[in-house]
Parts: sequence; C-alpha cells; structure tokens
Amino acid sequence: MEFERHLEDDIFALHEELTSGVYHHSPYEQFTVHDPKQRTIHKAVVRDRVVHQAIINIIEPIFEPLFIFDSFSSRSEKGVHAAVNRLRIFLRRASVNDTRPVYAAKCDIRKFFDSIDHVILLKLLSKHIVDHRTLQLLNHVIASFTVTPGVGLPLGNLTSQLLANIYLHELDFFVKHQLKVKYHIRYCDDFVMLSNNYDEAMDLALRVDEFLCQELKLQLHPNKVYVRTWRQGVDFLGSILLPYATILRPSTAKRLVQRATSANVSSYLGLCVHADAYGLEKLVMNRLG
Repeated sequence: MEFERHLEDDIFALHEELTSGVYHHSPYEQFTVHDPKQRTIHKAVVRDRVVHQAIINIIEPIFEPLFIFDSFSSRSEKGVHAAVNRLRIFLRRASVNDTRPVYAAKCDIRKFFDSIDHVILLKLLSKHIVDHRTLQLLNHVIASFTVTPGVGLPLGNLTSQLLANIYLHELDFFVKHQLKVKYHIRYCDDFVMLSNNYDEAMDLALRVDEFLCQELKLQLHPNKVYVRTWRQGVDFLGSILLPYATILRPSTAKRLVQRATSANVSSYLGLCVHADAYGLEKLVMNRLG
C-alpha cells in the first residue's frame, strides 16, 4: 500500500534502481489456499509485481512464438476449456471417430513448481535472450525464492507460469520431434499423449520420465500416470472424456455446486455447457433459488 500511495515517485525510484543495477527483490508474503488440495502461495509486494509484469512484457514476445500450439496454460486464447476441447478432437482423430482403439498416456509431474532447477531454467532463457541486464534481472527474480537451494518457483508470481512454460517447452519439443507423437497436449504440468497401441503408450510414458529426470531434473508422479482407452474415460483437467460425452469429474462437480453464487453463475453455467452437464446446471440453479 505504501508503494501505491506515492505511485509516481516510487515508479521513478524503481526505474532508477533497475537501470543502475541496485534493485533488490523483497521477501514474499506466504499464505495457504485449498483448491481443492492445499497449496502454499508466495505473494510478492506491489513494487516487485510491477517488475514481474515488466519482465513478462519483455520476454513473452520472445518465447510465445516458440511454444507448440497445444500448450494451453497461461496463454492468450487458450485455457482449460480449450485444452479439453482440443483433446476431444484429438481422441476422435486418433480413433478415426471411435473405429480404432486409442490409448491415452496421462501424465502429471511430481511437485513441478517446487522442483524447477534454476541453473537449467537460466540456461534455457539465455538461449534466446541476449541482453545481459535482462538476464541479470531474471536471475535475481528467480533466485528470490527457493524450496531447496537453487530449486523452485513460487506459485504466486506472475512470472512463474511463463517460466514454467519455457521450462516445459523442452518436454514438448522432445515429445513432438524426437518421440514423434502426433497427438500431445499439455496444460502446465498435466499432459496427455495418444497412441493406437497400448505398449507404445506405456513406452512413451517411460521415455518421458527418463527425459524429465535426465534433462530437467523432474519426475512423473508415480500415482498420477496411467494408460487408458477412450472408452474407459480420459481424466483431464477436471473432466472425464468419453466417446459419447464429456462429464465433470465428481469431485469437480461437487466443488462447483458448493461454490456457486449469483456473482459467478455465468461462469459455472458455461462450464456445464462445455461438460455436457445438464443435471449439474439444474443443481446450480436450484442452489441459487
């Protein structure tokens, strides 16, 4: 609040710190949310969030053209609904409209944000950023938070989602260009690869886990990796995709009804439309009276 009370003076002072190389990141405010599982959020002060936004303004135009089309987290005109719809299209194409078996290798990275290696991340950034001062600033902001020395990004930072996409672009490139997977879709650390062969789908997951471990110092969550057919249901981003419908995961539906208010009803009804959830739509409307 102090920064906002003297906004113009503080903006000029911050600019001077940045140009002279004496800027220092402040400590984070820490709090916990349950959405639905418990997450620890680290929130930067206003002046640091201004710097984070400036960083995004500079580096996003550099990296955005490099990303694959089917990366859907924290990107313009993407998001959860678009990712689920795209996977539904992929399932239809891979199965030739459900006339061939299709297997989904569904993967999730264990403690992703807590496991991002700073040295690897900075190396990836330096491939495409040539300005020394920008790299120095990125180094400082990245180093402002650690889970263990040299490892981890805070969930609350504006920069973290973009940096996460830059980090996992290496995974996308490996899957698309080395494993030659035609149907691959990723939303942050949650991704699906499709194959018409069960053994191949299992092998894809194993090879991805090996790549993550060797190249990015990450690992797949052992309890969140599976291979299923489309007819068994592909669980992705709170929805379960089946040949005849897309339904909300029961835990997602329960949480939606509990949180429905008159202020957010339009968003929730939109989710019902995306997920073929007429019964859930009635529950939401009944809850609101």
